Amino acid sequence: MTNNKPQVKICGLTDAEQARTCVEFGADAIGLVFYPESPRNLSEEQAREITAALPTDIRRVGVFVDEDFPFIMGKVSGCGLNAVQLHGQEDPEVIELLAREGILVIKGLFTTRKPALEDAHAYRAGGFLVECGKGTLPGGNAEVWNWGEAKTFGETYPLILAGGLTPENVADAVTAAEPDAVDVSSGVESAPGQKDMKKVQAFFENLSSAQPARNLRRIF
Repeated sequence: MTNNKPQVKICGLTDAEQARTCVEFGADAIGLVFYPESPRNLSEEQAREITAALPTDIRRVGVFVDEDFPFIMGKVSGCGLNAVQLHGQEDPEVIELLAREGILVIKGLFTTRKPALEDAHAYRAGGFLVECGKGTLPGGNAEVWNWGEAKTFGETYPLILAGGLTPENVADAVTAAEPDAVDVSSGVESAPGQKDMKKVQAFFENLSSAQPARNLRRIF
């Protein structure tokens, strides 16, 4: 049977009740940001409250930028994480060490800067989050881009599509790129870190109308 429904990671949660509701709508993974310059940055206490509220089968993904292995592992153990997303210029050795610990590692790659799509072979990652990489912060900065640029990449590597996704455009983005998963944050928010549940619901409803042609992988 063909699996052509992309998985969904909702990132930048700061509230446990909102995280639970996202899961009820269908989220496969919840992203928690540990990057001080982000308006969605969490304390360990906030993160533990959220991860404790989630079902055990949901991926609890810590998002980091240029942190070292001990720092990341401290958050993994202290906050109940079972996956990490690395969104900076991390050395492949850090990813190797995390993978040896049995942690799902997602590596961010970009179409406009390094690390680029052609660098994927250097990383032992369970999936690659791809976005354009413009803007002031390491993440997508709500920048809409030509998602179809990632389609060929996804034929070889596990692809998580990100950057500028909203309820209004997610079906078109998925049709263009055929990703294994999608990642959304600001596109379903009323304010940074505050998810709008009507937008979250609309995101899932509109995603269901997309029809990728290829058989999709499960990443989370």
